[in-house]
Amino acid sequence: MNICVVGIGYVGLVTASCLAEAGYKVICVDKDVKKIEALEKGIIPIYEPRLKEIVQNNEKAGRLSFTTELKEGVENSMIIFLAVGTPSAPDGSADISSILSVAGQIAESMKDYRILVTKSTVPVGTYAKVTELVKSKTTVPFEYVSNPEFLKEGAAVDDFMSPDRIIIGTNSPQVREIMKQLYSPFMRKSIRVIFMDPASAELSKYAANVMLATRISYMNELSGLCEKVGADIELVRHGIGSDSRIGRSFLFAGAGYGGSCFPKDVRALIHTGQQYGLDMTIAKATKDINHRQHERFARKILDHFAGKEKNTTIAVWGLAFKAKTDDIRESAAIDCIERMLEVGIKIRAYDPEAIKTTKALLGEKIELIHNSYDALDGADALAILTDWQEFRNPDFETVKARLKYPVIFDGRNLYDLNYIKAAGFEYHSVGRNIVK
Repeated sequence: MNICVVGIGYVGLVTASCLAEAGYKVICVDKDVKKIEALEKGIIPIYEPRLKEIVQNNEKAGRLSFTTELKEGVENSMIIFLAVGTPSAPDGSADISSILSVAGQIAESMKDYRILVTKSTVPVGTYAKVTELVKSKTTVPFEYVSNPEFLKEGAAVDDFMSPDRIIIGTNSPQVREIMKQLYSPFMRKSIRVIFMDPASAELSKYAANVMLATRISYMNELSGLCEKVGADIELVRHGIGSDSRIGRSFLFAGAGYGGSCFPKDVRALIHTGQQYGLDMTIAKATKDINHRQHERFARKILDHFAGKEKNTTIAVWGLAFKAKTDDIRESAAIDCIERMLEVGIKIRAYDPEAIKTTKALLGEKIELIHNSYDALDGADALAILTDWQEFRNPDFETVKARLKYPVIFDGRNLYDLNYIKAAGFEYHSVGRNIVK
């Protein structure tokens, strides 16, 4: 079974490489010539654990190839995955223009039966628009499948190889069997394929991401209350997470969520509701709380150095929106940094993987350091904004010695309050008492 994946961004490259790892022959198509040339040389445009090795091994084995020619991919593959971007439009909706453009080009290249599978996150009703468009451009028979991805950045390869579930949105019994066979290499332990209609599949993706974002925002809202009443959000998290009806996932308070999915998908669900005359109040509250949380954590730093901003330097550990990725899209860390820059605070920042992506965004506005401890030199305080594993147990004596003052602002609640007090730090975290 030959496969074509169109759009070799985060989702597309993970999808293509993991399918190739399962033994399929996969053609990767992208209009970005430089990206394709780099991939042909084994250069991976994103950081994701295990991805580089899988891409290089399967390219060497001849199962994974790269091209800018869409026609080549369509002619040589029965199943064509659409994994192009669907960024937020100014009104909050998901921009599906790239999906429609690619679908039209596929239709014009089809000579016999094909299955079009949308992997991109798209609003409800996209299946109807794509189907209508393709029918307007060809009489060749085809089927449409909504197959949303549920990949966590930093664990995407593992998520694909051993998924919680595979959602297949199609009205065709024949295509159900084909898609079930396609994913069979990843179902050895148990069958986790869920079949439904395309509209339900499309909505399931948004519903899942907004639910997870809501849990984070709820904990962040509670963290503000904890600070007012003298409670500890970490203890509250343990208390409610032990309830089997609630569970422990996505209950961590912090500086706020970010990334390419949650912010965009929350906005898109709100917009979809508006289109149908529904006020998505929970999604709106989730978005608003997250925005306030970004601002609230930055305010801790700004208030501490009020009146001394232009003579203040902050060391920042963490730039990516989460650990195990170089993705800084809508990162709480970047938001916090930009708020500090606005008032004249200088930044010395380190991240294990996101230096390059941050450099492309902020240029010379901040000083980017390639060693965590070196970033502390000359800084008045340390701000921890991403929960990388290497930040969880630093040499606190070194941290204290290299900072001008023993002050830490922890946006990810990495440290035990008693331990940090014994180490001699002034410690500001999220939803917990200030240690002085």
